Amino acid sequence: MSDTTISKTKDMVTSKTSVSVLFAGDSGDGMQLTGTQFANTVAVYGSDLNTFPNFPSEIRAPAGTISGVSGFQLQFGSSAVYTPGAKFDVMIAMNAAALKANLKNLHHGGIIIASTDGFDAKNLNLSGYGEGNSPLEDGSLSDYTVFEVPVVSLVRKALADTGLSTKNIDRCKNMFVLGILYWLYSLPIDTTIETLRSKFKNKQDVADANIKAVQAGYNFGDETEMFSQHGRYEVGPAKKKSGVYRRVTGNEASAIGLTAAAKKAGLELFLGSYPITPASEILQTLSGLKKWGVKTFQAEDELAGVLTSIGASYGGALAATNTSGPGLALKSEALGLAMILEIPLVVINVQRGGPSTGLPTKPEQSDLFIAMFGRHGDAPVPVIAATSPVDCFYAAYEAAKIAIEYMTPVICLTDGYLALSSEPMLVPSPDELASITAKFAKERKADDPPYLPYKRDERNVRDWAIPGTPGLEHRIGGLEKQHETGHVSHDPQNHELMTKLRCEKVDRVADIIPDLSIDNGPEKGDLLVLGWGSTYGAIKIAVEQAIEGGCNVAHAHLRHIHPFPKNLGEVLGNYKRVLMPENNSGQLIHLIRDKFQIEPIGFSKVQGLPFNEMEIEAKITDILKEL
Repeated sequence: MSDTTISKTKDMVTSKTSVSVLFAGDSGDGMQLTGTQFANTVAVYGSDLNTFPNFPSEIRAPAGTISGVSGFQLQFGSSAVYTPGAKFDVMIAMNAAALKANLKNLHHGGIIIASTDGFDAKNLNLSGYGEGNSPLEDGSLSDYTVFEVPVVSLVRKALADTGLSTKNIDRCKNMFVLGILYWLYSLPIDTTIETLRSKFKNKQDVADANIKAVQAGYNFGDETEMFSQHGRYEVGPAKKKSGVYRRVTGNEASAIGLTAAAKKAGLELFLGSYPITPASEILQTLSGLKKWGVKTFQAEDELAGVLTSIGASYGGALAATNTSGPGLALKSEALGLAMILEIPLVVINVQRGGPSTGLPTKPEQSDLFIAMFGRHGDAPVPVIAATSPVDCFYAAYEAAKIAIEYMTPVICLTDGYLALSSEPMLVPSPDELASITAKFAKERKADDPPYLPYKRDERNVRDWAIPGTPGLEHRIGGLEKQHETGHVSHDPQNHELMTKLRCEKVDRVADIIPDLSIDNGPEKGDLLVLGWGSTYGAIKIAVEQAIEGGCNVAHAHLRHIHPFPKNLGEVLGNYKRVLMPENNSGQLIHLIRDKFQIEPIGFSKVQGLPFNEMEIEAKITDILKEL
């Protein structure tokens, strides 16, 4: 326990229901680590939160430049939090570029804590301000509350007796800033201290230096006169359902969801994977779960990743593969193979900015078309989309259930925003999770009739035949199969029949998915905002605020993209207009137009950034003015 949890001064403490904070600096300034530690503390304290890491694609982006700025934004509050905040209340600017890149998104009157060491002549030139044009001195920040802190010199002074080199001491500057934030928002530093001791358990001098830096930052806030006129803040814990909580990123949640599904189904889990940003953490998380019957294989390329998973599925495991847009394209022929084999496979596609290499660390929703149609031949597969970091758990779990019970590949779409962002998750009891039942073909005796591998039940689903099971010998491969027998067939009528049967099987997944419900707003009205995937939080807040302002608007969100919920057409028909925000150039809107012969209003954003609630609320207002 630290001795800094008791304030030495009597500062004014202002209660707030929510606060959005941005940590911004060079890629080497440790902003992602700093933000993560702050998020962990907030989560342990009990506040609800939502985070958004935003960093360059380059491994080491140009220091001091706008393109090299790395940011970590989070919003935490005493009530439900769905986004990291359209604008933030506090910005930590470690250098001039960080300030210039993000000032437009700071609330007027917001707080800037500026590390003055990052506003020297070199940094001013690199950022584009120009030498002698410091925003800290020219009056351009008069609308904000600015605290100028010589972070580097203070850290060097605080750690002068540690014996570390100046370079290593300077690496602790992010922990000093973190300590200031803990003091400013009346948060304990103990969680971070415990994490640092664990993280650097084999480097005691480094652990001690970072801990000392956090304590020094906290004490600086407590003792300096700088904050005396401003005071401190306090955000209370959120009222939540009782139970065990943990903070998860979307990628972690996806990995845990797959593991839970395998345990529920009584199967081993196999992941064949090739590392790709921003999906790699799924492989990393699952590689640490061997004791739960999880097997992971880091393949030499995307094709090997998915093909090993197909082999594992053929052998009776719950098989999965994870990737992002470029990898999904490379897997396309193999997905057609899994589809014609009719074996279960879960593909978690963490969408990113494209095309090609595009924006590897930025989110986008531009893989919907390839998920729907990116295979040669008629090869439909179910497609579902997660709505939040926590929902990545439930989406992965549901994808596994559909894959197993309908003997089909399933594509589960997340994106870079959900994958790397985080929020608290109420850990569900296994009894609360839906059952998953694998239908295995039974061993056959010598006098039984020949095994028919493609004989189907009333849903058009065939049994899962495990190799080595007596009496279940059958052909497997990518050539067209004869109905029921599974023999290779080039008969035209048979090919048409098998194509229809496979398509009908996927269509019948609609029988087990729930009807689309209205998330918020009236069941009938002027405007429906229809979203999918990671736009959920921004749409939800925007519609709530619009309703509070007297607008006749509702929100519905699609998890099931293929097949659609059976009542989707009815829901769409209950509103005069339909608005569809998408982080792409308009993909779901094409599917809706084609299926339901209506003309929704598209609202696209293709900037490598998620929507924020202010953008969507403004669009809602503009549309309703014209009705």
